[in-house]
Amino acid sequence: MSMKRYWKWRYIIPAALVLGPIGLALLVVISGGIVMLLWNWVLPPLFDVRPITLWQGFGLLALCRILFGGFGRGGTHSRHMTSEERERFRRRIRGCRGDAAADAQPPATTLDTSAR
Repeated sequence: MSMKRYWKWRYIIPAALVLGPIGLALLVVISGGIVMLLWNWVLPPLFDVRPITLWQGFGLLALCRILFGGFGRGGTHSRHMTSEERERFRRRIRGCRGDAAADAQPPATTLDTSAR
């Protein structure tokens, strides 16, 4: 190993070990603080809920990330589908929402009014 490479790694590894946890703590404080401030600004006046702490704000953010996803890279699931699979999926979702009646043909039955 050359001397230049040795000195480079001698300072990079300790810097990463020190700056990594500091950066993570900064991320927790900033993101949890934003959620906490928004919660405490909007929800207590509207719904009479208690204000939350910084840790609760970060926990709420983490919970939303787990439940709903987010933070980029969205929509990657449909990239692995063929166009036929994607269309079949869309039809199935429309059926679950109750939109199948809008896509379906009207019934072929007619009322016979002359029988009265």
